[in-house]
Amino acid sequence: MSKSQSQQETGEVSEEARKIAEKFVEAEEGAVNRLKGWAGIIVTGVAVLMTTFHLYAAYDIVPTQQLRYIHVGFVLVLCFLMFPIVSRYRDRIRWWDVLAAALAVFVLAYALYGGEDFTDRATLPNQTDTILGIMFIVLVLEAARRTTGLIMPIVGVLFILYAMTGPYLPQPWTHRGYDFERLVGHLFITLEGIFGVPIDVSATLIVLFTIYGAFLNHSGAGRFFIDFSLAIMGGKRNSAGRAVVLSSFLLGGPSGSGVATTVMIGTVASPMLSKAGFRPDAAGGLLAAGGLGAIISPPVLGAAAFLIAEFLKISYLDVIWMAVIPTCLYYFALLIMVELDSRRFGAHNVIFQQEMSLWHMVSRYGFHFISLIAVIMFMVVGYSPTLSVFYSTMLAFLMSFLTRETALYPKKLVKAMADGSISVLGAATTCAAAGIIVGVVTLTGLGLKFSSIVIAYAGGSLLLTAIYTALIVWIIGLAVPVTASYIICAVIAAPALIKLGVPDYAAHMFIFYYAVLSEVSPPTALSPFAAAAITGADPYRTTFQAWKYTLPAFLVPFVFVLDPMGVGLLLKMPKDGSTWDIIWITLKTGAGLTALAAAAQSWALRRNTQLETVLLVIAGLLLVFPSLLESLLEWATGLDIPAPGPIGLALGVAVLLMQKLMPIQPSAPIKN
Repeated sequence: MSKSQSQQETGEVSEEARKIAEKFVEAEEGAVNRLKGWAGIIVTGVAVLMTTFHLYAAYDIVPTQQLRYIHVGFVLVLCFLMFPIVSRYRDRIRWWDVLAAALAVFVLAYALYGGEDFTDRATLPNQTDTILGIMFIVLVLEAARRTTGLIMPIVGVLFILYAMTGPYLPQPWTHRGYDFERLVGHLFITLEGIFGVPIDVSATLIVLFTIYGAFLNHSGAGRFFIDFSLAIMGGKRNSAGRAVVLSSFLLGGPSGSGVATTVMIGTVASPMLSKAGFRPDAAGGLLAAGGLGAIISPPVLGAAAFLIAEFLKISYLDVIWMAVIPTCLYYFALLIMVELDSRRFGAHNVIFQQEMSLWHMVSRYGFHFISLIAVIMFMVVGYSPTLSVFYSTMLAFLMSFLTRETALYPKKLVKAMADGSISVLGAATTCAAAGIIVGVVTLTGLGLKFSSIVIAYAGGSLLLTAIYTALIVWIIGLAVPVTASYIICAVIAAPALIKLGVPDYAAHMFIFYYAVLSEVSPPTALSPFAAAAITGADPYRTTFQAWKYTLPAFLVPFVFVLDPMGVGLLLKMPKDGSTWDIIWITLKTGAGLTALAAAAQSWALRRNTQLETVLLVIAGLLLVFPSLLESLLEWATGLDIPAPGPIGLALGVAVLLMQKLMPIQPSAPIKN
């Protein structure tokens, strides 16, 4: 019997499975040096110093240029000391790592010392500026390679080549072209390249939220959220599946990391899912789908969400409000899928052995909820997002002392502070490398060119433009992380939707959600692969299950792009609309997702017939994605169908009545 088969039968998560799952976390966050002794102390000291600096910068005023330079300096030093040039050198720091870190510090010190004279030379940099600028661009790309892999640096180099070879390219890609001096001045000296909007967001918001997440994690919040979910869902039908959905929401809010959330929940919940009757691939797909929710769940969402606020020049609180209904719909659809799965597999209740009662648990550790709520409340009463997360971090630190085992005493505090800065390195290097791409796009006007090409191919159709944009975002997301995918597409693809009348906030949220979909798409489907390692299932079958769990919810972005009332899902008032329109579009979309979930699972009140499945797909699309079928129905019938939603609702109700009144086949569960 193989280890995988043994794991599936016993339901236990082996140590080997844990290590394999952790490798997928490492694949997302980079292979970190295993440093001990003085090297470990020095790196920890630098990370703690970085956290201290950013907490100070959150409370007091640090000039923008200095803040970005110092942030990137800390990031590059830690990257070169912590991430080896190749994995076989991860045992200790090598001389070339120290040299790269020293060069990064030297170049940034030169830029800081140069002051206004340095920034004034952006259009005409001298020879020293050019040499150091080229060196710095190479250092940024190498740091991105070490933390996120080879794809992001390659994309950055391709954009640089595009900027330099403009006159030699065919129409419509041609442009005037830029030499090394002009390109280096724009990317290195101005605040529109490497030190542009992405790094500004990394230095002011992303790093503070990773620090906040580290404080919560080291004070035991993660374990409490899982135990709370298991306790509150225990004793009910399908308690294991429901507990995964709830815990992924609670953990994902402060985490923002899909793979880490998947692994953390999976090591605890996988045995319960197995005992409840879930097949290994279905259990893995559910864990991966729950982890994906971490990237779209307030208050943290993911690193890309902070960039939405900066690109649109709106408050981060506005982004959180816009994410509320889509997040609720995502978890609603996920819960429906889980409930239907429990009936397909004949899932049964699993007794969760609690160390303490639910009331005792909440009274002892419930303070972890307070800082989560505080992040939102501070912003509601008028504090900036930066100050809100700063005060919430301080609140989490102080409240950790309410119990002895959660208290952040000096040793745990140092570890939390170090992990807070170390956790941001992958996102920060992605933002720095993406700054090169954004800088080239703004310099060459590629964004407007690309949007014109997309609209031309779509024939001016908003539906086709939205479909093309979704495919572009998804394909780019297959190669680069979610944050990079959003940044690239926000500058080259969003203008196409905006040109066709889509509100800018709806266009950016559309791109954000499809960038997130890459988290469960091969070959970068790290969450499903990590979940498969935990459950002992086949990785690709697990990925397919994760797709099945998540795809109904990923039709939602088309609603707020194509439906005139769809912006109501973003808690924005539709034109000439009212609050009732927001309620109606939410209920209509929820009903459509339910129909699509029943079709995907081939189960509603009982196992579907083929005809019932087809009818449920049509009903779901008419409710969620009416533009896709409306034109076909009008062409086939010759009639004007202004509101296909009621037709979809009627079809869905008809299928349920058919299954209720005509139980033509036994609804025996599918055997595990």
